[in-house]
Amino acid sequence: MAEVAPRLKSLLEQVLGVPLPVRIRAWDGSQAGPPDAPVLIVRNRRALRRLLFKPGELGMARAWVAGDLDVEGDFYTALDLMSGLIWERDDDARTTLEALRDPGVRAAAVGLVRLAGLPLPPAPPPEEVRRPGHLHTRRTDRRAISHHYDVGNDFYELVLGPSMVYSCAYWEDGGTLEDAQRDKLELICRKLALRPGQRLLDVGCGWGSMAIHAAREHGVSVLGVTLSQEQAAYARKRVAEEGLTDRVEIRVQDYRDVTDGPFDAISSVGMAEHVGAERYLEYTRTLYALLKPGGRLLNHQIARRPQSDEDSYSVDAFIDAYVFPDGELQPIGTTVTQLERAGFEVRDVEAIREHYALTLRRWVANLEAGWEQAVRLAGAGRARVWRLYMAASALAFEHNRIGVNQVLAVRTPESGDSGTPLRARTWN
Repeated sequence: MAEVAPRLKSLLEQVLGVPLPVRIRAWDGSQAGPPDAPVLIVRNRRALRRLLFKPGELGMARAWVAGDLDVEGDFYTALDLMSGLIWERDDDARTTLEALRDPGVRAAAVGLVRLAGLPLPPAPPPEEVRRPGHLHTRRTDRRAISHHYDVGNDFYELVLGPSMVYSCAYWEDGGTLEDAQRDKLELICRKLALRPGQRLLDVGCGWGSMAIHAAREHGVSVLGVTLSQEQAAYARKRVAEEGLTDRVEIRVQDYRDVTDGPFDAISSVGMAEHVGAERYLEYTRTLYALLKPGGRLLNHQIARRPQSDEDSYSVDAFIDAYVFPDGELQPIGTTVTQLERAGFEVRDVEAIREHYALTLRRWVANLEAGWEQAVRLAGAGRARVWRLYMAASALAFEHNRIGVNQVLAVRTPESGDSGTPLRARTWN
């Protein structure tokens, strides 16, 4: 019987129309492709069936999460080489049908079907989200947040390190991940001009790091809200250990249900990506209403590149199914516009895209160093989800496919005095 890998390589190249940039090792042990390239390991026929029944990113992700596909060699290089074949390809039906009109492509596709074996679609891995109902109701938002954040605090400690901050760090002159996360929290506090006696609302407070830093270092009282039960329990424990229970309150509460404003300042760090485009104006208006006149909002949010046809935008299939269910990215211009529509005056926008690439690579390194423990804590499938998601995201930030920005906005009073310094970047 002919070796599988050379045949598989030839068929895939005919279907894709380009040479494969990685080496292939098939389930029979045969190999084919560039000798010095990373190796894509196709462990079984089920991997092919996943790709055939769901071409493109989602099929590839399912095969990866299930362990039907693996990579040997530098993981980042492999993802970078394959991104043009999978993650950047349009997998809609029209494109597929157009390709299959070519007799050679059609014959190669038939060959792949025969090589894949039984014509039955494999069930998705159990880590894939199954969610009925409308997007961004309070109920579906709670489910989505629970899927992502209630993985286990021990797992996140392994990945994030002692800082327990799950957002882009701020890198200055080297230093550790913990240094960079502390510097990010301090930068946010300076931008918000926090002073003793003020009240801060931390929307999407995570494991409490921002709330604790603001209370301990700047003397403010903080209300932190999250939809994650596990995050809240962990944050409350940390607050008690720091002796800050008189100044920090952590609630499991939707930001839309906060009624005990107004606040002097609001921080929203890595939370607005979960809001959704249809709800974003509601989000900005809610935060505006919760601020005192002259109060500041620091909105720290991932942004995507704008498209020539915004109506064609769709969420990333892998991220939506396995990582951030119902999450949506929007261009930074849209974010600024929605803040202004709510009544805010936008005073500063700082792009820190490269900082997130550095942060993600540190998280991936933590995960890989503690891989066996991560698998014990969260399961092999979930650990594989996080490795793929974080490494692919690092490359996306490095290649300017996505960015991240800190937007400082003020509820400027009628007097017109914004209270911000003339030279904003001093943040004194």
